[in-house]
Amino acid sequence: MKPFLVGEVRKLLDGVLIQGSDDVLILNTKCHLKKMNPNTLFFLRSKWNVDWDTIRKSVTCIVITDKVYEELKSIDGCTIILVENVQIAYWKFVEYYRRLFQIPVVAVTGTSGKTTTKDMVKHILKNYCKVHATNASANGRTGHFNYLMGIDESTDVAVFETAVGRPGDITLGCKYFKPIIGVITNIGVTHLDGCKTEEGYIRAKGEIVTVLGNEGILIVNADDEKSKEIGVGNFKGRIVYFGIHSPSHFQASDIQFGENGMNFILTFQHMKYPIFVPGYGEHQVYNALAAFATVHEMGMGMKEAAEELRTFKNMRAHLQMVRGIGGSTIVNDTWNSNPTSLLAAFQTLNGIAQGRERIALIGDIKALGTIAVKVHTQVGDMVSELGVDRLITVGAMAELIAKQAKKKGLKGEVHAFPSTRGVFELLERVLDQNTLMLVKCSSQDLPILGLIKKLTKVR
Repeated sequence: MKPFLVGEVRKLLDGVLIQGSDDVLILNTKCHLKKMNPNTLFFLRSKWNVDWDTIRKSVTCIVITDKVYEELKSIDGCTIILVENVQIAYWKFVEYYRRLFQIPVVAVTGTSGKTTTKDMVKHILKNYCKVHATNASANGRTGHFNYLMGIDESTDVAVFETAVGRPGDITLGCKYFKPIIGVITNIGVTHLDGCKTEEGYIRAKGEIVTVLGNEGILIVNADDEKSKEIGVGNFKGRIVYFGIHSPSHFQASDIQFGENGMNFILTFQHMKYPIFVPGYGEHQVYNALAAFATVHEMGMGMKEAAEELRTFKNMRAHLQMVRGIGGSTIVNDTWNSNPTSLLAAFQTLNGIAQGRERIALIGDIKALGTIAVKVHTQVGDMVSELGVDRLITVGAMAELIAKQAKKKGLKGEVHAFPSTRGVFELLERVLDQNTLMLVKCSSQDLPILGLIKKLTKVR
């Protein structure tokens, strides 16, 4: 964070100094009481359950409030600034702080691949400039303010994930970040508990178009059908497409599974570049294309970007290859689960099997709202179409996948378990050095995550 004197902030917010000094240095800013430290500016926006002890332990701290509390005045060393409305003051400070930095800011959204794409952009650029980015996939509403405060005078580029749990999430996130580049990796089906319908979810993702304004750059997956529904007819900015099957500015062809990753040819501005991206699957090619399109907008050449990408490391539990019991190979893809990522996972399983027996263990897909039965049934169709030698499902909803796959003629063995009880015993019998097993579930599915620990505890 860029440091300020109390007097500077007080004048910005038209505040009145009730206690303390204008000469106190502000080194950090918080909108929640957690992890308070001395010299921290705190916006007291909630009038209920205020932890005065936390403030007391953080002196000398600075509190912005629109009500003078006697408990607050009693804290020696606490600087108090009174404003007319603390919410208005908060957003005035956010606006002011963001506009201090004239740097490229990127917002990445999508049902799948946004974390990987964001991390690829950061990795490609890190040897050329200082990049501030979302930590892993911690992209919730409560983190926006802290991420914004992480920008300072040394920051050259900022890359943030903008997730969608409900309508308004992207609009809110971009109210903080004010991106000039927006990336949509793809749009599938998830978070319908918050967005209610598929159409509502697509509209929520489409908020990225509005927040970019008339001078922004929108980077879109040309092959993704639902991304075509977001509506760009009134967008006055510039659109950059990436894809494999549809004509695109950044086009991939001759895609092949290689050693520990994917090889393909990138065609851009009539030039062809041989690319290797660590990590398996066609979806990883899309992630790389989105990252290339993004860094190009920041002046990066494709030869340099391709060389940097070769050393990229994927996040844990993103199609992570680990050794399992019996000499088996387990593909741990348990960070998140939705139909889009399930399709990518099965395509990857088939691409790397190389004659080994393919086993898939699938848990319930979360956050599908009223269309949960429909989606699990559709996933069963997909599993039957792509094929697997042994399908294991865990959970009541996942059982619908097993039933539908069997109904549609899946030739492999099918096992449906209501819970993880008995699954380890089955796998202990069938896993060996000639088996490749995909495990796909939500990161909240703790019983299956516990099962993975047992399966990868090689004796």
